[in-house]
Amino acid sequence: MTTTLRPTGPIQQGADGAQFRTYDVCDNGRPVGAVEIGTDPGFGTKAGVLRSLRIDESRRRRGRGTIAALAAEEVLRGWGCTLLTVLVPADDPAGQALGTALGYTERSRNMVKQMEPAPPALPGDVTARPMTDEEFANWERDAIIHYAQTWIERGIPADQAMRKAESSHAQHLPHGLATEGAHLHVLTHEGEAVGHVWVARHEMHPGMLVGYVFDVEVREEFRGRGYGRALMLQAERIALDAGDDRLGLHVLASNTPALRLYESLGYRTTRYNLVKSL
Repeated sequence: MTTTLRPTGPIQQGADGAQFRTYDVCDNGRPVGAVEIGTDPGFGTKAGVLRSLRIDESRRRRGRGTIAALAAEEVLRGWGCTLLTVLVPADDPAGQALGTALGYTERSRNMVKQMEPAPPALPGDVTARPMTDEEFANWERDAIIHYAQTWIERGIPADQAMRKAESSHAQHLPHGLATEGAHLHVLTHEGEAVGHVWVARHEMHPGMLVGYVFDVEVREEFRGRGYGRALMLQAERIALDAGDDRLGLHVLASNTPALRLYESLGYRTTRYNLVKSL
């Protein structure tokens, strides 16, 4: 058995600038599956993505998926990529096992909560209100830098991380506080701002629209007092008021306190985001 990749067409480029190409996975020249690779528009041309990998049911469990994935890595190296990511659904244990066997590590995960119809009450000692224009200007400047730093700490080169942060904010907040469907609220205790949350409707996975927590943070001097949980309850109130019954988020695997908080609030993992250096 000789497993190889055969292009099904030329390299293509999407409207977002990302390149992608599909290959047949062949055994002795006969197609037995397909693989699609590309680049990540948020991180630039050096960040590759294993977009999909499929082996026909009758041809599985013979190592073809492993060989195809390794061959895809070699192609992406030839494109100049130094990093490769793959998105694995939580209900795909075979994909998770393959990723582990090939040396991928979990960078982050996506989580979703099915909310109750009645909005949750906030703790009695806190209130929430919309963010002001002045607060937004200060927040956005720091948020872009902070978001880039979270990727730098996970091994992403600084220029790619900043590109990701800037493009994300430009995409999701093109008109600042006036962006349709965007809700940025501040949590206060005794009149003082202790944290903020940003919620908007978002296509979290293809065809899956949910209320989505783009950013949530408690000011450092107020941490450890339950304000993070209160902010997540306010996020539910925002999403329910906007007509959503599910609330999603993205969290870094290294952020153990946040993971524990979300799990305690009823969030479940929908996708693991795995990464590997090339």
